[in-house]
Amino acid sequence: MHIPDGLIPLWQCAIYYIIIIIIGYFAVKWAKNNLKEKQIPLLAVLAAGIFAIQALNIPTPLGASGHMVGAALVAILLGSPFAGFLVLTVVLIIQGLVFGDGGITALGINIFNMGVLASFIGFYSFKGLKSYIKDIPSVFVASFLSLLIPALVIAIQLWFAGSFPLIEGLLLMGTYHVIIGVVAEGLISTIVYGSIKKMRPDLIAGGL
Repeated sequence: MHIPDGLIPLWQCAIYYIIIIIIGYFAVKWAKNNLKEKQIPLLAVLAAGIFAIQALNIPTPLGASGHMVGAALVAILLGSPFAGFLVLTVVLIIQGLVFGDGGITALGINIFNMGVLASFIGFYSFKGLKSYIKDIPSVFVASFLSLLIPALVIAIQLWFAGSFPLIEGLLLMGTYHVIIGVVAEGLISTIVYGSIKKMRPDLIAGGL
């Protein structure tokens, strides 16, 4: 899911930086007002786990990598897409600055795709699905969608940037992330959610 430097024009990169700065303001405000002290260790553990699992990259012909994201799981457990945004922002900044994964100019668009889109899609898909089916299958489907839809958006972004053909990009990113979404994002997120629900249900945000 990481887009490296050089594939997106700088003026487009600047737009995504502006978007994430605005969202970041509201995310910090949410954390100050809603994040409970007992949830902070969970947030840290999730961030470390996401950082580790994103190291398992699958290269794609588009230049953007394929891997699990984890934003939906964080958003669902903490009760807000802003939680997913904050965790993914920290993870992606470290990856970009320290390990060169994604680069600096593309940091804004990577945070937008993995921190904003994945978090909001995963969280609100979960809320909508939970009205009709149980929470465990809702986590699986929401996590899957939180990976697949941003992957398709990346194909559109790269096409708009003139870096890759649209149809080929959609087919490649879709195929890669359908597989990753089922065997990694959906399955692992469901297992983690189910384990926490069984062992420490008090850590899961209520009202969902």
